[in-house]
Amino acid sequence: MDDLTRLRLLGQLKRDEGKSAVMYLDSANTPTIGYGHNLTVPLSDAAMEQILSDDLAAAESDVASLVWPLSLSPARFAVLVAMRFNLGFGGLLGFVNMLAALRSGDYETAAREMLASLWASQVGARADRLAEQMRV
Repeated sequence: MDDLTRLRLLGQLKRDEGKSAVMYLDSANTPTIGYGHNLTVPLSDAAMEQILSDDLAAAESDVASLVWPLSLSPARFAVLVAMRFNLGFGGLLGFVNMLAALRSGDYETAAREMLASLWASQVGARADRLAEQMRV
């Protein structure tokens, strides 16, 4: 298909399918999202990598929006991004004592706060690894 035909078809599909950022059931009762994307069809590796990349960019942007984490080492900043990725921004912001310890440069207390959480009991070794990364 040539580029012009493809562009026209994309416009037509967008118009015909409609757009939804949340899952809905289409007229055939199929779970659907976006522009008619069937959620029962497995994702390709490329699609999964793109979603991961987009989600990571959103997590990084959220953490950077706090401004002060930009002064952290890249490894500690990455811990916050990983936590935001896993917990959502609201979940990360719920770590009030950890964030306060980070702002004051107390990385040991920040790591202890991470490990003393419900989140740590839920994710196990992941929390251990991230807490160690926070300490270093």
